[in-house]
Amino acid sequence: MRICRFLVDDAELVGFYSDQVVYPLDQASEAYSDLTGFEIDLPNVTDPLDLLPPNGPFQEGANLLWDWIESLDDDQKADLSLQSDEIEFLVPMTYPPKLLLLAGNYADHITEQGGLAAERAETFPYVFMKPSTTLNSHLGPVMIPVVSPDHVDWECELGVIIGEVCKGVSEEEALDYVAGYTVVNDITDRKYRPNPERKSRDRDKHFDWLHGKWHDTFLPVGPCILSSEGVDPQDLQIRLRVNGETKQDSSTSKMVFPVAALISFISQTMTLEPGDLIATGTPSGVGNATGTYLRHGDEVEAEIEGIGVLINPIVGESEWEDSMETQE
Repeated sequence: MRICRFLVDDAELVGFYSDQVVYPLDQASEAYSDLTGFEIDLPNVTDPLDLLPPNGPFQEGANLLWDWIESLDDDQKADLSLQSDEIEFLVPMTYPPKLLLLAGNYADHITEQGGLAAERAETFPYVFMKPSTTLNSHLGPVMIPVVSPDHVDWECELGVIIGEVCKGVSEEEALDYVAGYTVVNDITDRKYRPNPERKSRDRDKHFDWLHGKWHDTFLPVGPCILSSEGVDPQDLQIRLRVNGETKQDSSTSKMVFPVAALISFISQTMTLEPGDLIATGTPSGVGNATGTYLRHGDEVEAEIEGIGVLINPIVGESEWEDSMETQE
């Protein structure tokens, strides 16, 4: 079961995601009642976590409704669905409290960047954060920043969405706190260098890298949340295409620190809350390895098996501002 958030006629709704179509929850629930004579306890749900493990109060009803939709014939499904181009997708989580990301969690990505991958026992996960202004949705434009336009890169990642308050958990129990999984593209400005005439300091390189993660729109997430029920997060294909050309093609099985280990590690330091997003790192195939970067007019497709394809057009900030002025 996959859940998404979207706008239609200025109304924010929650629905079931099925690649090219979406089934609004309220419409499907009403049809179920009319056709079966039974009611499903699904009030006006606005938060997808209410429909997902581990403690979503309407999880059972959502599963029942989705199974019923799948049993319908094509004409019946068409009556209940909206085409993807009829709606505006939203970030699938409602106000995520924290955006946590992993650096260097695939050995092949470390080596392609010229680094040396350490064994898990010899190191620990590198976790950093992004501001909420980086959040972007499926089909939302990624802005090439005017201040540093020439080295903007892609990173397809498995996103983990926490469903229950989680503190100090073991690796063995960590997955019990997961609501679902999504696709993340950790867009990165590889060579952002604020104040280029500055006096060099020891930590400049680290903060240049970090600030290059923080530009507006640099964290597309979506198009949906795949329920964690029955999903092995270490057995998913992960791919990314730029203008139709495959750049990344790997598997989540190649993580240095698997999802359960990451949740356990982070929860030793901070309390994880419902809606928190953990992006688990990217495999090899990033543009920086070959000196290839995103440009105005490009289109990026980040795909993870079983979840879907997160698509984002790339737009120069100056071109975007010009188009907005023209529309006015």
